[in-house]
Amino acid sequence: MNTEYLEIPERFCGPPNSGNGGYVCGLLAKHLTGTLSVRLKAPPPLKTRLRREWTNDSARLFHDSAVIGEAKTSELRLDPPNCPTFAQAEQAAAAFPGFKSHLFPRCFVCGPAREAGDGLRIFSGPLQGQSLHAAPWVPHQSLADERGAVATEFIWAALDCPSGFAVLPVPEGSAIVLGELCASLEGSLLVGQPTVVTSWPIAHEGRRRIAGTAIHTAAGRLVATARAVWIEVPHHHWAPSN
Repeated sequence: MNTEYLEIPERFCGPPNSGNGGYVCGLLAKHLTGTLSVRLKAPPPLKTRLRREWTNDSARLFHDSAVIGEAKTSELRLDPPNCPTFAQAEQAAAAFPGFKSHLFPRCFVCGPAREAGDGLRIFSGPLQGQSLHAAPWVPHQSLADERGAVATEFIWAALDCPSGFAVLPVPEGSAIVLGELCASLEGSLLVGQPTVVTSWPIAHEGRRRIAGTAIHTAAGRLVATARAVWIEVPHHHWAPSN
C-alpha cells in the first residue's frame, strides 16, 4: 500500500466549497494504469489535508477516516459518435446553456466566470440541434506536466462537465452532481493543442443520468473517452451560500 497527502487548491473547485468531480477523479487515477472507474462518495473539500492510498489496481481518497472517493480498474465499452470539426465545435459552444444560467459559474471546467488560463472554459453546446454536444478546447500551458503534456488529472476534468450538460434539463428545484466517472485515456495531449470535446446522453434511470464524453485532437485522433453517471439532488444542497 502506498500513501501520500495532498490538498485540492481553490482553483480546482466545482461547487464553491468542493473540488471539481472530474479533477478529483483524475487525482484518484494517478499512478494507476488502464481503464479506471472512480466513484465519488462525498464532496471533496478544498484546502484540506487529504490522504490518498493506492495499490497497483485501486486507490482511495480519505478526509480523516471518511472515504471521499474510490478508484478501481474497469472496462469501458463506448463507441463515440463521429467527431465534428473544430469550427463546428466553436459554433456549438455559442449555444452553451451556462451562458444564460449556471449554478456554479466559477467551476474550474465549465464556469464562464473563470478567466482564460485559470479555468478550462469548456463550454459545451448542442451541435446543429442534435443530441450530440461539442466544445473547442485549447489546453493552457499551466496544465502541463513535467514532460510538457497535459497532466492526466486535467484530461479527466475535461471529461466531466460536458457530459452533465448533455443530460440537461433537470426538474425545477433539482441539480445534478457527478457520482461516477469511468474513463479510458488513449493517448497524451500537448498544451496549446486544439481539441474537440464531445458529449452525448446514454440513459436516464430514475435519479441517475448517464452520458458519454470523448476528446479528439482537431486532426481527429481520439485522446480519451468516458462514461459519467450523474445523480439528481435537491438544488439547495449545492446552491452557493450567501
